[in-house]
Formats: sequence, C-alpha cells, structure tokens
Amino acid sequence: MLQVFGLVVPLFGLVVLGYISGRLKKLPVEGLAWLNFFIVYVALPALFFRLLSRTPVEEFGNTAYLAATTAITFIVFWVCVIIGRWRSGDIRVASIQGFAGAYGNIGYMGPPLAIAAFGPEAGVPVALVFCIDNSMHFAHAPLLMALGGERNTSIPRLIGGILWKIASHPFIIATVIGITAAVYSWQPPGPVNDLLERLSAATAPCALFAMGVTAALRPLKHVPVELVWLVPIKLLIHPLAMYAVVSQIDVPPVWLHTAVLMAALPTATNVFVIAQSYDVWKERASSAVVISTALSILTVTGFLYLVQVGVV
Repeated sequence: MLQVFGLVVPLFGLVVLGYISGRLKKLPVEGLAWLNFFIVYVALPALFFRLLSRTPVEEFGNTAYLAATTAITFIVFWVCVIIGRWRSGDIRVASIQGFAGAYGNIGYMGPPLAIAAFGPEAGVPVALVFCIDNSMHFAHAPLLMALGGERNTSIPRLIGGILWKIASHPFIIATVIGITAAVYSWQPPGPVNDLLERLSAATAPCALFAMGVTAALRPLKHVPVELVWLVPIKLLIHPLAMYAVVSQIDVPPVWLHTAVLMAALPTATNVFVIAQSYDVWKERASSAVVISTALSILTVTGFLYLVQVGVV
C-alpha cells in the first residue's frame, strides 16, 4: 500500500496544490486559458506522438480491445442517458448526465496516471482508448442537443462540423502522425526529439495543477441528487464492467489494467464545458466533476492497490 501511495500522492497532490492555489489566489478563471491551450495543443500531443512513434506496429491492430472498450463506455453512456431521460424528461439534460457518467478525465489524468502506474507500454492503449472515446463524445454532444431542439444549422453542416471537430482535434492528429511514424520507423532529429521530451514531461504537472485550479474556481454550492447514482456509475460500475469484458480478451495485463483505469477516472472537466456551451445542467455538471474527482482519490488508489497485490 505504501508503494501505491507513493505513486498516487504526487499525482493527486498536484490536483490538491492546484485547488489550494485557486482558493487562496482569487485569479479569474480566464487566466487558465493559455495553460489549457498549452496542455491540449502542445504538451499532450507531444506525449502521444513520442509514445506511439516508438511502438511496434502490430500493437495498433487489436480491434477486439478497441471494440470492447468502446462498447462498454457506449453502453454506460446510454444507460445514464436513459435513466436521466426517465427522471428529467429532457433529452438535453439526460445527455449531459450521460457524459457525467461515462466521460472520464482521460485527457488530463489518463496519460500521466497510466504511464506512472504501468510504465511507458501503457501509452498505446491510453492513446487508442482516448481517440475512440473522444470521437464518440464529439459526435454525441451536437447530435443529442439537436434532437433536444438545440439545432442552429442544417443536418449536412452539423455532420460536417462533427467530422471536422474529430479530424482536427490535436490528440487525434498526434495519434495519426505517431502511428505513421511507427509504421515507417521514423524518429525526429535529436534537437526536435529533445523538445518533444521536454514538452511531454510538462504534461502531467500542468494538466493536473490546472484541473485543481479549475475545481477551486467552480465552488460546490450543493450536491445534486442525480450524483447519488451518477458518481457510483462513473467510479464503480464503469470500471467493473470494463474489467468483466476486457479480462475475457487476449491482451497483455498492462492493456487490461489501463482500460480499467481509464474507465475508473472521474468525470472530465470537458463535461462542464459541454454543459456550459449548450447552457444545460451547468452547475450540476460542475458539481459532478468536483465530487467525482475527490472520491476518485479513494477508488483509483484502491484499484491500483488491487493491481499491486495481484488481485486483478
């Protein structure tokens, strides 16, 4: 257990430091804009490229793994949407609740935590799960909001916008370039590689610190009743379902553990961004992010401990 604490304390400690800093220094939330830009458009793409470009090509063809991980997240998402639709009667509110129950913080927390826990070989499953899951979420948000009545454009333009958002996302571009480099056994020149290494090293501290600051700047006013079922689905049912299915596939243990860890991560901050952009369930989405992140310190630590002692 001490080894597990030694692993998670520095990572979650960055989140706590960010939270404390955000509470002590009342800077406007807009001050995070450039830091978030650096993380999303510079540091994380550099990390994904370095990990993927050095990976044996045959590891990218595990379609059973991709199908299983995608299906579980897809099912969890729609279960939450159906429950939310039944309770609220509003497909737009239910959609945000679906994201809260299935869309984990796989961008900010996924790569640094998985690589710290399982080594660089976790980089490939992290990148693949991230790209597929994000593409699914990018497609569902505008479509479901359109079904709920929030459509300001034609269907062809809506679909074109979805495809462009997927194709132009920096993580997905970095993944495509990294896989292409692996296929052709190409590595960037020494100085460029050194730059990419420095950018990659900055990913975890910047992303986790920014996450803590973001939570501090969106104070928890009350606990929405919906979180009584959404948070357990996100932190417990999602990873348990992922383990039950992926453990039946012939994949390396690191791939299995990475899939479960990605499913066990708390609700992504992007869920609040989606809610804010459509002006739906905003404060409750923020509460889902804060509460699930706080509780994930226990659940993620517990999962890593079970991995450490060989139970899973």
